[in-house]
Amino acid sequence: MHVHMPLIVTLAAALGLALVLGFVASRLKLPALVGYLLAGVVIGPHTPGFVADVQIAMQLAEVGVMLLMFGVGLHFSIDDLLAVRKIAVPGAALQMAVATALGAALALWWGWTPAGALVFGIALSVASTVVLLRALESRGLLGSHNGRIAVGWLIVEDLAMVLVLVLLPVAITALEPAAQGGGTGSLLGTLVKTLLAVAAFVAVMLLGGRRLLPWMLWHISKTGSRELFTLCVIATAVGIAYGAAALFGVSVALGAFFAGLVLRESEFSHRAADESLPFRDAFAVLFFVSVGMLFDPMVLIERPLQVLAVTAVIIVGKSIAAAALVLAMRYPLNTALTVSTSLAQIGEFSFILVALGASLGVVPPEGQSLVVAGALISIALNPLLLSANEPLRRWILDRSPLARRLETRDDPLAALPSTTENRYLARHVVLVGYGNVGRHLARVLAQRDVPFVVVEQNRERVQELRDAGHAAVSGNAVDPIALVQAHIAGAGLLLITLPETTDVRPIVDTARALNAGIAIIARAANEEEANLLAGIGLDRVVNPRRAVADAMAAAALERLKLAA
Repeated sequence: MHVHMPLIVTLAAALGLALVLGFVASRLKLPALVGYLLAGVVIGPHTPGFVADVQIAMQLAEVGVMLLMFGVGLHFSIDDLLAVRKIAVPGAALQMAVATALGAALALWWGWTPAGALVFGIALSVASTVVLLRALESRGLLGSHNGRIAVGWLIVEDLAMVLVLVLLPVAITALEPAAQGGGTGSLLGTLVKTLLAVAAFVAVMLLGGRRLLPWMLWHISKTGSRELFTLCVIATAVGIAYGAAALFGVSVALGAFFAGLVLRESEFSHRAADESLPFRDAFAVLFFVSVGMLFDPMVLIERPLQVLAVTAVIIVGKSIAAAALVLAMRYPLNTALTVSTSLAQIGEFSFILVALGASLGVVPPEGQSLVVAGALISIALNPLLLSANEPLRRWILDRSPLARRLETRDDPLAALPSTTENRYLARHVVLVGYGNVGRHLARVLAQRDVPFVVVEQNRERVQELRDAGHAAVSGNAVDPIALVQAHIAGAGLLLITLPETTDVRPIVDTARALNAGIAIIARAANEEEANLLAGIGLDRVVNPRRAVADAMAAAALERLKLAA
């Protein structure tokens, strides 16, 4: 009977096995993505036993690509990128260039064509959005300064990949004009036509889609039907992706990305993300399963050195390039290690690129298997690399005089200027963190002419604060040196706005050691964290949820008092 139901059989086998192996991977402290890829290997044509319908799996994977890119657009934040642009933009560009060059050099050494080598190199240069976000979130680093740098870095890579998906066919025509049947004239014509098509599509989305899509969602939401709203979001993502390809000749990935980007600016962005999440997750699973079906396990036996070389480019080459640039930008070693190791893996964009290269006839069959093998190994090792960051940092500092010099080098932003007024050196407020909460507190203090010194890891924010006439030092407040430079010994109040509860205790211990009488106020994410912080000697812990409830209760009582 299953012969007449290939779609149902493929869905049942892919989702069922992905569930089982994803669960096993999670129990082994590995990303579930590893289990999804292995599920594809099991039901793929390169392993014995049941073989799912590859063509149907590829079509389902296309839907997965659309929804993945739609999700990237929904979560794309200009503000997050701008906050770390001075390190994320050059960092991502350098790392991608190094990884692309290393991967392309390997492919050329193996006898591949220049076009295939280029695709292969780019596929090794971009990290997985899914893996990075989940890895940072599981370790409580997503809201940290190091986490924000890594996410900003990833945003730059995602944007670069969107452009690559558009221009890759044109680049392949340039590298292999004979195979593609074009010369210089046709190449320029194709390039101009492609750029005009992309520009036309972007203009339509920004001018028309920005108004039409929120208007449509508004009217759908007024019906009160949750399923209609969800259907509208999914239909928008898939419909615009298809329309971009059919009308403008643009990739479905770019179309879906701009659909999410336009919706993100509307008031329904969070609801659209929440309602579409189950569909995006389900089809993302099918996408990873379909990629696993392309993997030939024999490549591990027949080409072990090639697999090792690919893994080395992903884990070692990319990491060294990223860490070197972060250190060159005068960031500390822990930032360099966190950023470089979190990006030392590849994922969904790599699969999309290598699949596109194979469809264009420039990437040989073993190329897909090598990329999937590199992805499986790097994703599996990524949690271990992140866990080893702190021991590795201590080991490097203990054994490397150069590393110690880099950590203690003179930094004009690490100390207050000699011209700083005395009011910022005694009985002042030390404000740790300059995120949304810290920024608001700084505004309130400035309005009341209360002297304060900001301690912030983001060097760009520190420079902006100084340019605005505020006192600020660059550094991690967990490090006693940063608090010393903020003159904590003479301060009257310490405000800790960091979202990471684990960082609060060492900051409090240092502050109490240097200034036993200082008053300390910190924030907590929830009631449980507030209870934990209450036992470490804080003068007050602010729980945002309780603060909102208290404010509403006070407003209600005041209103009732007036009414009486």
